[in-house]
Amino acid sequence: QVQLVESGGGLVQPGGSLRLSCAASGSISGINSMDWYRQAPGKERELVAGISSGGRTNYADSVKGRFTISRDNAKNTVYLQMNILKPEDTAVYYCNLRFSSYWGQGTQVTVSS
Repeated sequence: QVQLVESGGGLVQPGGSLRLSCAASGSISGINSMDWYRQAPGKERELVAGISSGGRTNYADSVKGRFTISRDNAKNTVYLQMNILKPEDTAVYYCNLRFSSYWGQGTQVTVSS
């Protein structure tokens, strides 16, 4: 079993920043590819950013230039630095161990004035 725990969400004004964390534990070893997804009310879950085991990153067009995904392998933790936040970034953000059914519980991000 693998446990993924997200943290760092909250309420922020437009233009602000947040950093999300996803800590992995349990039956996990080595460096794994990880993804961040989000789901807004009434919408499907969408891929926001990903980082491969080799460190290659990818981003949704809507967040390119504003969000940065990174990892600390020693801590088994993946981060999502979110800058210049917009109201349309409001969603529950989830991390996922790529190609697995392991998901975190989600962390709420609300961008509002």
